[in-house]
Amino acid sequence: MKTTKTALVVMAAGMGSRYGGIKQLEPVGLAGETILEYGLFDAVRAGFSEVVFIIRKDIEHDFRIFLLDRMQLPIPVRLVYQEIGNLPAPWKDSELTKTRSKPWGTAHAVWSAAEVLDCPFAVINADDFYGRRSFRIIHDWLVSCDTSKTDWVMTGYHLHKTLSENGTVSRGICDTGKDGFLRGIEEHKKLAGVPETANPTNIDAGPSSIISTLDDGTRVVFPPETIVSMNFFGFTTSVLDEITHQLLDFLATQGNDPKAECYLPLVVNRAIREGRARMTVLDTPETWFGVTYREDLPLVVERIRILIDQGLYPSTLWGKA
Repeated sequence: MKTTKTALVVMAAGMGSRYGGIKQLEPVGLAGETILEYGLFDAVRAGFSEVVFIIRKDIEHDFRIFLLDRMQLPIPVRLVYQEIGNLPAPWKDSELTKTRSKPWGTAHAVWSAAEVLDCPFAVINADDFYGRRSFRIIHDWLVSCDTSKTDWVMTGYHLHKTLSENGTVSRGICDTGKDGFLRGIEEHKKLAGVPETANPTNIDAGPSSIISTLDDGTRVVFPPETIVSMNFFGFTTSVLDEITHQLLDFLATQGNDPKAECYLPLVVNRAIREGRARMTVLDTPETWFGVTYREDLPLVVERIRILIDQGLYPSTLWGKA
């Protein structure tokens, strides 16, 4: 079956540990818009039918005042809450939840929205700029997919278009087959570009390679065009049963570890590896950027200004002066 209804799920419950504060609400646009608002603007232009925000209950007041109350989204909006005590039976309100202070991870975040998801949906982080064409690519795939199948999709970014100038980044390196289907995602936590040396006068040449430094000090070299995941996924509702299944396994085996989290890419990896799903990787020409470090903020503001100057976005997203 196919559908014209699609949802955008926004994971906005987290706070940046390296950045400090609720960086999802940091203004970057000319009229004080956040990075998230540019993604929402792109999602509306791409044709998404509704938005589901996953937040923590304790940030709802600020989230409404500084974001929802001043936007003019022309599509329905839902709020759901990712709370530590909200788990599938028999773990709901168990001893695990009473001693836990760290969130359960991105897979749990999506699970928290399961009751309101009844159509194909995309998932994004609230503090990343993904680019307008990425939203169109994912949306068009979702409206053409067979909703009865466990076929999923993700946008594949070129690694050199996802780096920070102010420190190392964590990226999911994608292993993609010749058929265009994902074989797996491997997380690399310390990635940094090596400057181009062939033409040192060209400051915009970008990195000639990207180095991942492993925990044991080993260095792994990746070409700039390596495809990575930036947590921009598209799913049919079949993923919700898969997440529940794997979340229960996670709680049984790792629930007592206060630092362990159930991550969405790991759910995807296991489902693919065990033959329960497949995921198409769609190349995107867009450049990702975000506020990984506080020093990134002025660069993000400048990049947004350039996009406005190029006519890709209006000076005010929601028609207010």
